[in-house]
Order: sequence, then C-alpha cells, then structure tokens
Amino acid sequence: MRPNRFPRLLASASLLAVIAAAAAGCQTISPTAETTGALAPAAAAAPGSQSEAAWRRDLDVYGAQYHADPTKADVALHYAQALRATGQRAQAVAVLERLSMQNPHDKNVLAEYGRALAEAGDYEQALDVLGRAHSPDQPDWRVLSAQGAVLDQLGRHAEAQRYYQTALKIAPDEPTVLSNLGLSYALSKDLANAEATLRRAAEHRAVDPRVRQNLALVIGLQGRFAEAEQIASADLPPDQAAANIAYLRKMLARNTDAQKPKPVARAAGGTS
Repeated sequence: MRPNRFPRLLASASLLAVIAAAAAGCQTISPTAETTGALAPAAAAAPGSQSEAAWRRDLDVYGAQYHADPTKADVALHYAQALRATGQRAQAVAVLERLSMQNPHDKNVLAEYGRALAEAGDYEQALDVLGRAHSPDQPDWRVLSAQGAVLDQLGRHAEAQRYYQTALKIAPDEPTVLSNLGLSYALSKDLANAEATLRRAAEHRAVDPRVRQNLALVIGLQGRFAEAEQIASADLPPDQAAANIAYLRKMLARNTDAQKPKPVARAAGGTS
C-alpha cells in the first residue's frame, strides 16, 4: 500500500485534523461528509454494517418501492440508508427531507434526517433537526452522540464532549460513544485522555476495527511509533501497518521542521 493512502484507513477524514492540531497547532476541523464510523453516531443500521453489494441490492429493491409509493416511511428510511451507504448523500437528504415533512413528529425519521444532513456537511441544520429527534425527558444516546459528532465538526469540542458524557450516562461504556469522545479529545489536543478513552472503546470484543486504528494514530501522535504499529497490525497486514506509521512519522517530522525558527538574515557588514 502506498503511504499516501494512510488517511483512507482512518474512521473519518476529520481525524486528519488531529495531526495538524497536535503537530502544528491548528484547531480547525476539516469538513467531512462521513458521519458514521468511529467519529460518528451509531445509526440503527449504519452504512458500514453490510457489504457494498448488499447495499446495491437494497438500493434497487427499496428504490423501486419508494418511487412506486414515496409515502411509506419504512421504505423511505431503508432507501435513504442505501443511498447513504453508496455515497449518494444529497439524494438521501432529499428523500429524508420529504419524509420529515410528511412525518414532522417522528423522532426516528428526524434522527435519520439529521445524520444525513451531517454526512452532507450541513452541520447547522443537522444540529437543529437532531435537537428535535429526542426530548430532555426521553433522551436518546444515539442522537446525543450524533449531536456531539456534529459539534466536533464545527470545532466546538468542549460542548461535544458534554454530549458524549451525557450519552454515556444512558449507555455506559458504549464503544461507539467512547470512540467519539476519544477522537473529540484528540481533536482538542488532549492526547492523554484521547488514548485512555480509545483504549476503553477498543476493549470491547465486537468493536469496529477502525477504533483500534484511531488508537494507533493517537499513540503515534505521541511519538510511540513501535507501539502504534503493533496495535495497527491487529487489523492490517504488517506492511500496511508499517506504511501507515511511516507516513505518520514523516508527516510529524515535516510539521516539526516547519515550526523551527528560520535564521535571521543580516545585512552585509552588519554587527550583532
């Protein structure tokens, strides 16, 4: 694998900002349309939960049913999930927007619509919709985690972390929420808490392998490259794990060199 493909192994493109934040002091998050996975809410049927071929079949089946009768909520939801899973995010938003207008008080519809908006990069509207997808007297940890993920995209990390903590009170040790929280710490340059939280997430037997890759990245950001490579090797072929860590080491070294003070040019014949 070529080293410059390393970012594709991360749970979210936003995690590239961890490198910038830790090595160069940048505090902004790169926009990403991906809001499922480790830095994302856990949907009832996340786009990564089955093969691409299966999603393509769902796209054909539910697409035909949806176009025959777009008022059926369960069909529209399945169709939107298949659209999201196959990268057709704008169309998924359009389907769910129409469905939400037909079912303005259906919290499941609003939750899916909010996630689709976040995937499409419409973070402010996603926050508004997700805020209506549950209520203070009946909070939904999945929606809380989704709200936290959107806030992280907006650079509001401290606020995002409060949402994750609230979600964990409802679903203690839920690995998807722990993973989101760990990456939020990483994006806010708190690598010690990021590592501890991602380790908790990675302890779960059925955890998404991308969580371990994110843990490896956070450990690598702290300069512990051998340990990071060992963790990455649990899910990747050894050559890919080594290439990833080599890429990270090179990027960190490049950023370190960029921050070194440049020599001051002096006029000819000048004195100190």
